[in-house]
Amino acid sequence: MTGPLLRLGIEGRGGQKLTDTWRAGPVSFLGLAMPGFPNLFTITGPGSPSVLANMPVPIEQHVDWITDCIQHCLANDVSTIEAEQHAAGDWVEHVREAAFATLLPEAGNTWYWGANVPGKPRVFMPYAGGMVRYRDACDRVAGNDYAGFELGGSDEGERTQRRRMSYADVTHENPGV
Repeated sequence: MTGPLLRLGIEGRGGQKLTDTWRAGPVSFLGLAMPGFPNLFTITGPGSPSVLANMPVPIEQHVDWITDCIQHCLANDVSTIEAEQHAAGDWVEHVREAAFATLLPEAGNTWYWGANVPGKPRVFMPYAGGMVRYRDACDRVAGNDYAGFELGGSDEGERTQRRRMSYADVTHENPGV
């Protein structure tokens, strides 16, 4: 799930390398964006339902969500969007908790855990909470002005942090958001 992205040699803010950032395992917010990598979106990346769903469904949902996000940015003179570190950390923890609420971790040495690559950290990568719950989480983030993302204006240096959002805010555990 990480190999194709890591092989691209992606560099983020200040020359930060994705290979270094993910050395202990992938970190993303909603499986769509990573802290330190502005304007970079991933489709069916680690932290999304991806391989635990009928693949065209998450692909279509991701493309639609990213398109709407870019349109929001253009309409609001936002030139950069980047996942906030706390939101990504909370989401990674939620992905782990969702996995352990199932029997998937009992599978042991599978590529879901990165076991197919010697030396790779053992982290359960796909979101096991279901496509409906995942779509709802993404819709809540967008509906809350992209909470969990830092948006930057067209004026250099102008950056706006959105309301802090935790994994509970984007799940059914807190329906008031």
